[in-house]
Amino acid sequence: MNYFRTALLLAGLTALFMAVGFVIGGRGGLMIAFVVALAMNVFSYWNSDKMVLRMTNAQEVDAHSAPEFYAMVRDLAARVQLPMPRVYIIHEDQPNAFATGRNPQNAAVAATTGLLNRLSREEVAGVMAHELAHVKNHDTLVMTITATIAGAISMIANFGFLFSGNRENNQPMGMIGSIAMMILAPIAAMIVQMAISRTREYQADKLGAEICGRPEWLANALINIERGARQIENHAAERNPATAHMFIINPLSGQRMDNLFSTHPATENRVAALMELARSMGGRGSPGASQPTGPWGGGDAGRRGGPWG
Repeated sequence: MNYFRTALLLAGLTALFMAVGFVIGGRGGLMIAFVVALAMNVFSYWNSDKMVLRMTNAQEVDAHSAPEFYAMVRDLAARVQLPMPRVYIIHEDQPNAFATGRNPQNAAVAATTGLLNRLSREEVAGVMAHELAHVKNHDTLVMTITATIAGAISMIANFGFLFSGNRENNQPMGMIGSIAMMILAPIAAMIVQMAISRTREYQADKLGAEICGRPEWLANALINIERGARQIENHAAERNPATAHMFIINPLSGQRMDNLFSTHPATENRVAALMELARSMGGRGSPGASQPTGPWGGGDAGRRGGPWG
């Protein structure tokens, strides 16, 4: 994600935020929204990663509290010549993970306890390599600021609807405009998220597979994570749906109801692309065909539910 596309995304979200302010409060609301949006962009640049980690109830770990997981992230980061990111664990049973931070020097990666307990060591390595690929590609700034502003758009739209009845005469579009904005603004914010999300995931899949050296590890992980996301609710993500695009697989229980509005590519397409990459690298052509080998493979390393500290 280059800086031009980052600026374009932020401009679009800022304009949408201002449009909500105009519908709710006319020209005065437009100016207030403009000032708030500028302040939010500056604040989000420096603090959006902390906000997202707080929204997901992520807990920071280190080499003492989660030695194996921390060492895995450290080794993968060294492979791609990245600074060591902060490492977090989210106490959620649904397997999932995300990365955040304004740049590689201030990055963080987070995995749920469900991911660490339900996936093999090799699959976890594939997932964390994918997240470090987001850091390497500078995706995380866009992801975290988008989550912050999209959440604010939904909040202010709903807030305006609650107070529209008594101030209809002061609003350019009245009650109808408020209702329309309440419905359309969050959808528009989601479409902006989608505009970058699908391509970003394919790119991170490719680079992540190259980092860990085994595309089938990530392919197996994606299959198992989607299965888990379908069966297990992610409570933190359900409370803060604006963060959904940050996870490696959409964590929201309702995301399969309408694939048109999915923030992620279809998992089967991502797996197919990874298997094609595996074949081009001289590996196997189908996921789960045999026991992975390599720096995390062999023996007990491939078991599920291993000790992660």
